[in-house]
Amino acid sequence: MQISYYAGAADAAGLETEQLDADQLTVTELIGMLGTLHDGLAPVLTRCSLLVDGQRVDDPEELISAGSRIDVLPPFAGG
Repeated sequence: MQISYYAGAADAAGLETEQLDADQLTVTELIGMLGTLHDGLAPVLTRCSLLVDGQRVDDPEELISAGSRIDVLPPFAGG
C-alpha cells in the first residue's frame, strides 16, 4: 500500500509518503497500524478522511487491497 499524508497528517507522521507492506486490511486495521507506527498520528487519524484509490471510504470494515493508494487528508480550513 502506498500511503500519502497531507498537511497536519504529514506533520504528525513525520513524513509525506511511505510504502506499507501489508496484505488486505480493513480501514480500522489500517488506522490502528498507522497509529502504532507513528507516535502522535493516532489522535490526528480520528479527524482525517481516507481516500482509497481516489474514493473516500467511510465504512470502518471496508477492505483495502495490498496494492491500493491511500491518501490521509486532515480537515482543511476554508476561506
